Amino acid sequence: MPLQMALSRARAWVLDDPDEATAAEVTALCTAAEQGDTGAEAELLDRFSGTLQFGTAGLRGAIGGGSNRMNRAVVLRAAAGLTSYLVAALAEQGAERPRVVIGYDARHYSRIFAHDTAAVVTAAGGEALLMPQEWPTPVLAFAVRHLDADAGVMVTASHNPAADNGYKVYLGGRIVADSGQGAQIVPPYDAAIAAGIAAVKQVADIPRAESGWTVLDDDVHAAYLAALAGRPTHAGVGSLRVVTTAMHGVGGATLTSALVAAGVTDLHTVAEQAEPDPAFPTVAFPNPEEPGAMDLAFACARELEADVIIAVDPDADRCAVAIPDASAEGGWRRLSGDETGALLGEQVARAVAAAPGSGDGVANSAVLACSIVSSRQLAAIARANGLRHRATLTGFKWISRVPDLVFGYEEALGYCVLPAAVRDKDGISAAVAVVNLLAQARERGSDLQGELDALARRDGLYATTPVTVRVTDLSLIGVAMGRLRAAPPASLGGSEVTRVVDLVEGLTVPDEDGSNGGEYTVPGTDGVLLETADGSRVIVRPSGTEPKLKAYLEAVVPVEDEASLAHGTAVERARALAQARLAAIADDVRAATGL
Repeated sequence: MPLQMALSRARAWVLDDPDEATAAEVTALCTAAEQGDTGAEAELLDRFSGTLQFGTAGLRGAIGGGSNRMNRAVVLRAAAGLTSYLVAALAEQGAERPRVVIGYDARHYSRIFAHDTAAVVTAAGGEALLMPQEWPTPVLAFAVRHLDADAGVMVTASHNPAADNGYKVYLGGRIVADSGQGAQIVPPYDAAIAAGIAAVKQVADIPRAESGWTVLDDDVHAAYLAALAGRPTHAGVGSLRVVTTAMHGVGGATLTSALVAAGVTDLHTVAEQAEPDPAFPTVAFPNPEEPGAMDLAFACARELEADVIIAVDPDADRCAVAIPDASAEGGWRRLSGDETGALLGEQVARAVAAAPGSGDGVANSAVLACSIVSSRQLAAIARANGLRHRATLTGFKWISRVPDLVFGYEEALGYCVLPAAVRDKDGISAAVAVVNLLAQARERGSDLQGELDALARRDGLYATTPVTVRVTDLSLIGVAMGRLRAAPPASLGGSEVTRVVDLVEGLTVPDEDGSNGGEYTVPGTDGVLLETADGSRVIVRPSGTEPKLKAYLEAVVPVEDEASLAHGTAVERARALAQARLAAIADDVRAATGL
């Protein structure tokens, strides 16, 4: 785009910007660009080369002035588009005004964006219910169902860098069917809302009320905690020494309350990361998956000789678990999302299968679900417990919509253990489930690693690892995907590639419970799947929320009869073989993508 066009768009933006700070910021950029500052020119072109797109992930991007940034003008347009969609959809039913519940985290501008949304909903005749303070995303997702709202808005960028913010939208009430009540939006809702946003000509034309919305009290938060406490807890939880960290986010107090209610008495929080801080001063990326993000928790756990570490990301919808491991550097190892997903999936599956009335078909109708990029181990767990399994597209907006869901997860540390209450990933309820699982394992003379080993002996050893490349030039991701589609590797890790699927065309999955003609189809998405003769699998796809290319690697190794081994255990042998296989596959994936 020519500089003069960017300058013209920028000046028009400033005239319609309701925020003096971002208006001044864009004005300064224009002045610098006109004076020949190449850095300012590049920044201006980036900010006005397009519009921050509203999709199934809502909005997410860097905070700043401009149409391609997160700011009050963009959020006001989003709120207006969402509200106009809700009003029209309900009018078709002859229904009353929409009810919208609004939550926010502690990032820069979050509270302002939430209040702007309440002002727009109220001015349009809707009922806006505003959270009284910064609370975790799972509380908002719970509130959509609990308050029978037609929509929910959560202002958060989850685990993104400090410079970002975002805008998640949930639908419920009278808008969607039962299995989607309280879940994040999917097509065609995203397109309908985006059309409403595009119809806004000027931000100045959007009506905004100065008052009239309802500020909720603590009852919603208390009801959420009560829903978590509704499941039985193990008496042994009280003997566990637990270290937690909130990653400078808003989950700390809620996590503590939930664990204490579950019976944890020996609880220790990483003080440096306990209070909300939008600067995230102790971590480069506030994501438990990132290297170094849990170092303070590891140090605290070593000093206290803790039994387990539980970390939630800044909006507490993700949960990371770490366990003592003498073979790991520093004596602690973070479990992968797939490992924790397998443990929690087995826990739920056992409970469902053992529940009164399960012989009447309850267990057979219950479903464990995970995204296609997550481990296939959950399918094996479902088989072993007489439950059904479903694979979905990546994202909890899909997982949470699966009918008859009793547990869902995805490898990026997201777990849904209470789908009746929260139709989304929930790091708080997952944390409660983890401490109960550890207490149950201890009663059997085991621990979390022992539980993983037991699953491997029964189902085979499933090992996974990601290969992730963060880019500054998004075009590199398209080039890499094009290279992979045009010339997929003939082998991976020394094993012949026997199947290549361009996921844009969808993925056919065997349906082992015999319904739907023996198979079902996962809809199309941008990605490539490769399977090998030795049972390994790779899925490569662009991240939906960050500038990353992601590859998801999985190796499956049978576990031998331990009686035939002279040294070591069969699980250790299988794990070593799987890790070697994954390392070789990772090298081949990097070569195939050119990144």
